[in-house]
Amino acid sequence: MPKKVLLIIAHEGFQPMEYSAPKKVLADAGVTVVTASDASGIATSAHTGERVMVDLTLLEVRAVDYDGIFFIGGQGALDHLDNEDSYRVAREAAASGKLWGAICVSPRILANAGVLKNKIATGWDGDNELAGILAAAGATYQRESVVQDGQLITGSGPAAAEEFGKTILAVLTMVLA
Repeated sequence: MPKKVLLIIAHEGFQPMEYSAPKKVLADAGVTVVTASDASGIATSAHTGERVMVDLTLLEVRAVDYDGIFFIGGQGALDHLDNEDSYRVAREAAASGKLWGAICVSPRILANAGVLKNKIATGWDGDNELAGILAAAGATYQRESVVQDGQLITGSGPAAAEEFGKTILAVLTMVLA
């Protein structure tokens, strides 16, 4: 059975490199990549205006349907994904025993969802607040491009997007081997 990964993007303002690089790495390896968002239709990226068709909304997501669930960053992530719908998905993903995580600003959503207790994570820290946010959530900040802690994989931002995708693929392959 083919592996299936869910990438969650903001309907407006997702980071295009953080979405497209992991998607390409995974799809090129034969992984089915599904895109979810806070709204249906076509999502638009930050800066470039890249348009992506959304496969399903957060309300339709069931963690058990995927081998991995990952929140993508971008300026719209906190505006559109930092909410109870995302928290439910994050909690289900964390409890599922499958792969889960986030890149860039989106580890803050995981922190707000309460799923990072006793975890090590990375993410965007351009405002120098990530260490405090993670500490308040019971997690430890590690200033690396990509950090894996068990089933949790986090990435620091666009420059880490390809490595983030490769780490997801490597762990996904290992877990399902």
